[in-house]
Amino acid sequence: MTSAQPLRVGMVGYAFMGGAHSHAWRTAPRFFDLPLEPELKAVAGRDRNGVTAAAEKFGWASVETDWRRLIERDDIDLIDICTPGDTHAEIAVAALEAGKHVLCEKPLANSVAEAERMAQAAEAAFERGVYSMCGFTYRRTPALSLAKRMVDEGRLGTIRQVRAQYLQDWLSDENAPMTWRLDKTKSGSGSLGDIGAHIIDAAQWVTGQNITGVSALLETFVTERPLAGDRVGLGGHGDVTAEAPRGAVTVDDAAIFSARFANGPIGVFEATRFALGRKNAMRLELNGTRGSLAFDFEDMNVLSVYDDADSPDAGFRRILVTEPEHPYVGNWWPTGHGLGYEHGFTHQVVDLVDAIAGKRQPEPSFASALQVQRVLAAVESSAASSSRWQEV
Repeated sequence: MTSAQPLRVGMVGYAFMGGAHSHAWRTAPRFFDLPLEPELKAVAGRDRNGVTAAAEKFGWASVETDWRRLIERDDIDLIDICTPGDTHAEIAVAALEAGKHVLCEKPLANSVAEAERMAQAAEAAFERGVYSMCGFTYRRTPALSLAKRMVDEGRLGTIRQVRAQYLQDWLSDENAPMTWRLDKTKSGSGSLGDIGAHIIDAAQWVTGQNITGVSALLETFVTERPLAGDRVGLGGHGDVTAEAPRGAVTVDDAAIFSARFANGPIGVFEATRFALGRKNAMRLELNGTRGSLAFDFEDMNVLSVYDDADSPDAGFRRILVTEPEHPYVGNWWPTGHGLGYEHGFTHQVVDLVDAIAGKRQPEPSFASALQVQRVLAAVESSAASSSRWQEV
């Protein structure tokens, strides 16, 4: 640990994302020299027993059962929001107005209107030296960060085409029980917002271009699910019987859309939680005038690159992204020792703390996340109008 000034953190929510964020806050200062030292001051959740157990497990110093108490506390500098999307706007705006820095999980909100309100609050807070960031952690995967560097250096030439997929299969069993992720009032959308938001952000970030229009199709394959039990993480099904009452699924199970980017590239996007055999296949491929690159999170330490200057039969070159000069990697293990899912969250903490200490806007900003929200809304609008082209 360093002797830096503390950055006192209060986290709202303690389930899947709460565990990932807790690990990151504890790990970052142990592997990176941070200008501020994170302190896990308090975690908030509505269930006293549940949040107390989480605090003991993840190392939080105290608990609250109302997120408002976190914001009122003088010993907390930053609010980390790990709750369903329907709560993001209220918590984030209140925290920013109270002078707390904010880290908010993606997607930013459940609607463009909420996201606009959050972006406006963030802009006003920035003028007072209060900073905010949205948690698109795949940006911090070293291989994807290397892809961004290559595009910025012009290694691919002019980008012509983008292909982006996010494929999972954890909902493919029609008897898997209802969760908040299948309730539009809580989640905003289904596969589109849950995992589609990641590939939208990644594609826009790596290319450096915003999506300007879409034509989309959304589908719900299983319209009702058992109300019994609660899913553990994203895996098991809980105790479900044939007689269990069923509730309506109000979100999409799969999303497919074509897109055009600001400077001309075209793209195709697919997000589904029904791709049997695909556990977390977050994929991005770019084709340019000088080369191509391809990334798949199921092989997350590898970036595949094709350089048109090579021999025509050379094919893609496989880069193992574990060298010290690769993004983030120099602070971890020897060459060839790969990183995992959790490291993206650690890198997120590093970048956020560095930005706060440096008094600069962390990225992705709420304004960047608002752009993703507008794409999500355009996809839904297009799908609702028989795939009619929808400007973003």
